[in-house]
Amino acid sequence: MGMNMPALLEKAYAGRTVIVTGDTGFKGSWLSIWLHRLGAKVVGLALPPRTAQDNYVVCGLDGKNSHVDGDIRDYGVVQEVMAEFRPSIVFHMAAQALVLESYAEPLGTFQTNILGTANVLEAIRHATGVKAAVMVASDKCYENRELVHGYRESDALGGRDPYSASKGASEIVTSSYTRSFFTGRGAPGIASVRAGNVLGGGDWSPNRIVPDCVRALRQNEPIIVRNPEAVRPWQHVLEPLHGYLKLGALLMKDKKAYSGPWNFGPTHRNQVTVRRLVETVIRRWGSGEYRVHKGAGGREACLLALDISKAANLLKWWPALDFETTVRFAVEEYKFAGKGPDRFFGQRVRQIDRYMKRRSAMEGGADE
Repeated sequence: MGMNMPALLEKAYAGRTVIVTGDTGFKGSWLSIWLHRLGAKVVGLALPPRTAQDNYVVCGLDGKNSHVDGDIRDYGVVQEVMAEFRPSIVFHMAAQALVLESYAEPLGTFQTNILGTANVLEAIRHATGVKAAVMVASDKCYENRELVHGYRESDALGGRDPYSASKGASEIVTSSYTRSFFTGRGAPGIASVRAGNVLGGGDWSPNRIVPDCVRALRQNEPIIVRNPEAVRPWQHVLEPLHGYLKLGALLMKDKKAYSGPWNFGPTHRNQVTVRRLVETVIRRWGSGEYRVHKGAGGREACLLALDISKAANLLKWWPALDFETTVRFAVEEYKFAGKGPDRFFGQRVRQIDRYMKRRSAMEGGADE
């Protein structure tokens, strides 16, 4: 803990037990690092990391988290972890998170994202000591009509591809559990969060544009771009994670005020085309080229943006990084050449501190 970390977050998480499902994943590993920075006791539940270069592995989180290998589709495993560790708060991040993979494995996608969400909520329902849960969904949970304005939390859920449909359905499950089982005195606060396309060091997921860029750049090969004019709400991974942490802290204090769905997206200036993203990555990397190859995989929506008015007005949360800084933060972590998990972990912590310093400057140094 230190000078750039707001008192709200320090007080909320220091010394608390926090379960992060999906801690071996990209966002889950970054959240784990941030929670350690805040002094929390982090318990992870997830499948093993996919590769030796995943953020979870290179940062040595297997030696920091109390990790349990398990599948959230298995209710028994989820329930056992909840009962054994008795967390104060749960961040449910485990998911099948790739659109193209959902075309290849639709049944697995539905099982993980819908049944997995129900299993986590059911385990929380029977647990003792849980004060709050933040259920991580996706901006793709909305019924996308290719509108030019951002989607609000009250807009219709849906999805034409299996991934988007599964995330829309998981939101309905969360809403149902909240209204059916978590309304009484002493019940935990339950919130769901929806973010845009996140960038950051340590993400090596297949069929994701920035990891694909870095793989090609490292091998001196051209980057293959399949949908160059698609507009996405790009943001650094630390942006929504800060929103999740702030929401979780407030949720533990006042579940009535902060339960429900929340959008954590970038400003309209960060809603740019895939083409511009790729060109910016190449410029920040210092070399490289790309080629457009359309027609690969299933169809993805071309325009998708979030309205973050609710978070801005009620949580006093808004993005701190412009598009150029978002890409620079991501590329510099991919280019980091330190050796050993302690150095990688320390590098990630330094970027979190730099990010919070920017937030503090943007917010006038106000203590949250």
